[in-house]
Amino acid sequence: MNKKGIIIGLILAIALGGGVAYRLANSPAAGERAEHAEHAEAGHGDENKEGQAEGKEDKEHGGHDGHAEKLVKMTAEIQKKNGVVVAAAKKLQMPGVISATGKVEANADRIAHVSPRISGKIVAVRASLGDSVGAGQVLATLDSVELGEALSRYHQSKTRLSLAQSNMERVKALVDKKIAARKEILQAETDFKTAQTELHTDQERLALYGVSAGDLKAGRKPLLPVRSPIGGVITEKHAIVGELSDPAKSLYTIADLSSVWVLVDIHEKDLVKVRRGQAATVMVNAFPAAKFRGRITYLADVVDEATRTIKARVEVANPGRKLKPEMFATVELATAADAPAVLAVPEEAVQELEGKKLIFVAEGEGAFEPRAVGLGRASGGMVEVVSGLKEGEQLAVKGGFVLKSELQKGEIEGHDH
Repeated sequence: MNKKGIIIGLILAIALGGGVAYRLANSPAAGERAEHAEHAEAGHGDENKEGQAEGKEDKEHGGHDGHAEKLVKMTAEIQKKNGVVVAAAKKLQMPGVISATGKVEANADRIAHVSPRISGKIVAVRASLGDSVGAGQVLATLDSVELGEALSRYHQSKTRLSLAQSNMERVKALVDKKIAARKEILQAETDFKTAQTELHTDQERLALYGVSAGDLKAGRKPLLPVRSPIGGVITEKHAIVGELSDPAKSLYTIADLSSVWVLVDIHEKDLVKVRRGQAATVMVNAFPAAKFRGRITYLADVVDEATRTIKARVEVANPGRKLKPEMFATVELATAADAPAVLAVPEEAVQELEGKKLIFVAEGEGAFEPRAVGLGRASGGMVEVVSGLKEGEQLAVKGGFVLKSELQKGEIEGHDH
């Protein structure tokens, strides 16, 4: 009986212990502890992943951080050979700038309207619109009745001169033989000189028409040439074969576009800052990176009543004929410096790469750091640096383009590896 009681007690104890364990496992506190443990474990996993990602990202950024860790190396000898000049960044007073809009026009002092000197029928056209021509080049030829009459007078004068010369020689012989009176030789010499003058006049007339001495010697009926008085480009052409032309009708317009005018409007309030001979910088949308240098050659004496502006004319050298008449342009006029000194560098020291403005700061002997900078206003070939550079730092003020080329060359080689 005792043994049986002991067994029953053990069974009850096991059952009671299982119920307590089940209750504890399914209680809210246990769920919270399990959830907390899971979150903690997941958090550690996320932190590890984030740490790994950040490390990877930092590593990637470190390799492509806008050239911050890249240096361009160049020995002093190579720098001198390529025109690289190093100087300290310093503050200076930059001139003020007056900006105005204008329009490009052909230089009116270098335009020629070409027409024949006498009337005639156009028989040949030798130049067309847009052609570049030289001074004296034949543009067209005409067959002219007036030219024929001038040639006839020339031949008559030539014949009279020959007769007058023969008569003078005959009279001289008679006078020498004392057959003729001396006054007859004086008359014969007078007639000879008169015939010479008439022939010379007829030759000058033909030369004025454009007939050369070579044409006269050839003995053929020459055509009337129409020549260009200046070298330039044909901007207008009205010569058509078969049409009649006269001095009142322009056959061609020739423009020498090696120099052009830019006409701008200057506000009345800025007149005190503008003068003839003042330097000007011209920019056009077609060539945004190009700056054309010129000077004011004319200021109007009358203010426009409606706009309160005056017309100013800027004469600009036009290499390569990039500036075309009728282009719109922006003109900047440098005025006297009247503002506090700012940190500024030459415009040629600034290079553009991947949309950033860079300068090359000297780092020790023969090394340059490409550094991104923020820029302010530009004037007189200088540009203000508002960020990225400190006063006194050494930088390449000339030869920046060469250093940029070396930088790009190094990047290409790095990608190849």
